[in-house]
Amino acid sequence: MGIHRLNHAVLYVSDLDRSVAFYRDVLGFRQVPMTPEGFQGAAFLQAPDSTNDHDLGLFALGAHAGRSTAGRATVGLYHLAWEVDTLAELAATARRLTQAGALVGTSDHGTTKSLYGQDPDGLEFEVVWLVPADRLDDAAIAARTRIGRLDLPAEIARYGADTRGGIGISIPVG
Repeated sequence: MGIHRLNHAVLYVSDLDRSVAFYRDVLGFRQVPMTPEGFQGAAFLQAPDSTNDHDLGLFALGAHAGRSTAGRATVGLYHLAWEVDTLAELAATARRLTQAGALVGTSDHGTTKSLYGQDPDGLEFEVVWLVPADRLDDAAIAARTRIGRLDLPAEIARYGADTRGGIGISIPVG
């Protein structure tokens, strides 16, 4: 059997407390007490509904650290994507990101509905809802080849605010 999912990501940050507060307050992550004894400058976080030991490790470089130039001047990771269960949760996440000044874009990729945000160090991430397999139609599948404007109220009207996403795609049926 090969790789079947991302277990966790580790990010370098400039201010550990500020980053922990952001991921906790805006995205709902909780800190997991697993930093090795005597080790300073690291925190481990778990997403709200995750079954992973941890989903995110944060390692502090200090205030002297510059912002990432990945994708602009150097190679590097563009973003991580976290999945939410419902469009209602995607809308709530959009509100929290907007209030934090961290929402930098939205997209409709046909089979996925996406928000893009930046953490306090400018590291980008995506929060996504996947159309369930039994709700996919030719229009949604064809739209995967282009990036459209996300009309979240229209998607909620189409699929329902509480329809669980990803069923049959990222969440096994049965």
